Amino acid sequence: MIDRMYGRSRYVRRPVRGFPVVALLLGSLFLPPAQPVQAVRAAPLPLERHYDNTGVAHEGRPDSAGLDGRGAALSARDLAAAGWTPGRALTVQGARLTWPRRPPGAPDNVRAAGQEVLLTGRGDALAFLVTSTGGGPAGGSGTVTYADGSRSSYLLSAPDWRRGGLATKAVALPHVSTPDGSLAERARLYVVTVPLAPGRAVASVRLPYAPDLHVFSLAVRAAAPGWTGSWASSTSGQPAVGRWTDRTLRLVVHASAGGPRVRVRFDNTFASAPVRLGGATVALRAAGATALGAPVPLTFGGAAGAELPAGTQAVSDPLAFTVPAGADLLVSFHLPGTVTAVPSHGLAVQRAYLSGPGDHTADADGAAYGTTLTSRPLLAGIDVGGGPGSVVLLGDSLTDGDRSTADTDSSWPDVLAARLRRQDEVPRYGVLNHGIAGNRVVTDRYPGDGVSTVTTGVSALNRLDRDVFAQTSVRTLVVFEGINDLLAGTSPERLTAGLREIAERARLRGLRVLGTTLAPCGGLARCTPAVEAGRTAVNAWIRERGPFDAVLDADLALRDPAAPGRLLPAYDSGDHLHPRDAGYAALADSVDLRLL
Repeated sequence: MIDRMYGRSRYVRRPVRGFPVVALLLGSLFLPPAQPVQAVRAAPLPLERHYDNTGVAHEGRPDSAGLDGRGAALSARDLAAAGWTPGRALTVQGARLTWPRRPPGAPDNVRAAGQEVLLTGRGDALAFLVTSTGGGPAGGSGTVTYADGSRSSYLLSAPDWRRGGLATKAVALPHVSTPDGSLAERARLYVVTVPLAPGRAVASVRLPYAPDLHVFSLAVRAAAPGWTGSWASSTSGQPAVGRWTDRTLRLVVHASAGGPRVRVRFDNTFASAPVRLGGATVALRAAGATALGAPVPLTFGGAAGAELPAGTQAVSDPLAFTVPAGADLLVSFHLPGTVTAVPSHGLAVQRAYLSGPGDHTADADGAAYGTTLTSRPLLAGIDVGGGPGSVVLLGDSLTDGDRSTADTDSSWPDVLAARLRRQDEVPRYGVLNHGIAGNRVVTDRYPGDGVSTVTTGVSALNRLDRDVFAQTSVRTLVVFEGINDLLAGTSPERLTAGLREIAERARLRGLRVLGTTLAPCGGLARCTPAVEAGRTAVNAWIRERGPFDAVLDADLALRDPAAPGRLLPAYDSGDHLHPRDAGYAALADSVDLRLL
């Protein structure tokens, strides 16, 4: 297939594995028909001026809309329950989109047919709020025109609103509205981003010619100059939490990079209902849940709190607050309502704290925080002012820090960040740990929707947009994942195809991509001779034929020279899969920082 990006062409050979990952960026699944002459010549108009389809049905008049052309539509009641009300700003994957400011029964989306949309802004990506109604993915190629007169092409695709994957959806609604009544069937909406030419101001966007593709909103995702990602955590599922009513959470964050300003990101990923933050603060930590001085309030658009509609994010306003590099922060937030399940990161090798009733965000002491947690609810990221940008480590439990000593910041991402802070040879990047224990490259463990005890996340392929491309000021991606795929029976060929796809998609976003060999697992009952043969084959591919800019050799750093299929005993935590602290340190110390 041919990829065209910013006037360059290159040929990429890879297997077609279906939506979303193939169609999203690398195209060639959809070759657009010739575009109508009048669409080509039309002057740019705001997206709402192009609305030609009605997707949301009035509850009292189920025949008032027909998203699919056959009378089936989205439910206005379900959208309201999710917090997606007319005119509502929705931040998804770092892009600020707007749900159409139209009442139910009025045109609220565009069937893509080559329309020229007036859109201005400067950023790193276009974000489309879309779905399709053709029974499968729909999409094609479009064009961005920049203020300087130059152009770049993009490829856009959206899954079907009733059959598409849940792992990549922005929101899933519980019903489909039809003239004959409501069906208990999930209706999906998606946010898809495509890269922009760096540094150029957008003037207009030509949509693809794909009438089954419906566009509800479009925005330029602003880049983040002047900010560095200092800490991050992946949402790995949505577990039940009993019943929290009027509680305050206090989470400990170990900042990798420092700066004179801070902003905090919360993420309601995978949820079906809004969550309300009554207030939030940030403080330096003294010990435990006790702050070093009075916590400082955060604001959201000038307000003390924020509501996060289902599937969306909230980012606090910039706060003049000095974050020392390597410091521990306390981020406290009040949940004034009742919460029974919450999007979380399942494995936090750092205690978090839950208060009794009341807003305790301003408390300097930790007396109110009588319950400890081993997960991280809602909190997704910390950015600091200035700095050179960040490195994202995408991985599984070995990156998540499983079996490292709790509350000591002994994971290999933490040790790597400490190394960067102690040197002057390369920029002191922020290090963002996007490891999820139990995660796989090509298979979803958590389905991406609903309350579940499974907190091992959607696949690396399906979380790549959210956990890598949408991260603040990311410069380099390090991929260290795949052993769980092999242990589950995935073939080496399918795994390497998935790793290649990650590298190709990341490179199209302008990222440097490092691949990491898979560490030994000999001695683990599931690590059969077939798994070991697959690991050996995958590692040979990574070292010799992989599509990476450089290779980090975790296998070499951690293996026992006398038994290369096993971890060095001094590094083995005892389960023969995860290192202990000394092993994580050895892995971090083996990294040539110049490769970052």
